Amino acid sequence: MGALQPWHWIILLLVIVLLFGSKRLPDAARSLGKSMRIFKSEVKELQADHKADAPVTPQQPPVQAPPVQVHSERVEAPAPNPTDTRPA
Repeated sequence: MGALQPWHWIILLLVIVLLFGSKRLPDAARSLGKSMRIFKSEVKELQADHKADAPVTPQQPPVQAPPVQVHSERVEAPAPNPTDTRPA
């Protein structure tokens, strides 16, 4: 149901022709085609530059840090205060 029906396309084309006129449409299409060609060539050039810039080095395994030894110290709780009236 979300797709455009053929009569939707006909109405859309009719509105475009009425807005822009039949003389300007070929020029607009030509300009759009040139823009798309330029865009495609620039994208290809960027991809070629990116591939050329990437260094070709073998993958090295990650360096691991030496294990850290943790010494646990026994910490005793403080002695209860005899004057403290709060419930435990």
